[in-house]
Amino acid sequence: MNTGWRPRRAAGFTWIEMLIVLTVLGVLALMTIPAMQDSALKKQVKDGMSLAEVAKSGVQAAYTLMGTGDMPADNAAAGIPAHDKIVGNYVSDVNVAAGAVTLTFGNNASKQLTGKKLTIRPAVVPGQPTVPIAWLCHLVNVPTGMDVKGADITDIPLNWLPIECRTAAPK
Repeated sequence: MNTGWRPRRAAGFTWIEMLIVLTVLGVLALMTIPAMQDSALKKQVKDGMSLAEVAKSGVQAAYTLMGTGDMPADNAAAGIPAHDKIVGNYVSDVNVAAGAVTLTFGNNASKQLTGKKLTIRPAVVPGQPTVPIAWLCHLVNVPTGMDVKGADITDIPLNWLPIECRTAAPK
């Protein structure tokens, strides 16, 4: 005898299906968090680089005025404040050494950036102190006909640097 009664399947997800969906969402979240952290660190480095403009203008002026082809040795020779007096939200120190401008990150910068350095070096046309300086960040190639001055002491990982600091073409 057939009474027509059948067990009814419940609408919605089963526990297994729900666990699979949550696992997939968890894996996707774990993959995006490091990318978001890298983006935040890269933004802090880029924002901190604006503080280098104070030193860059001082180095350009001193280089042009000296007319000897020598770069200013330090902040005083560049006519700018002492290294620990040029500070910003993400930068705790701006130091000039042989024309190169080195930013030390600190203050409100992320813990991963605190104490890390980024160097921006001047490239000049030899014997032509009136030609404007080309500023090179970390791995950027030296333009043809120019010499780069100062030492690059950048210790920030490449993935945290803005694109203008890591565009060197393979040699």
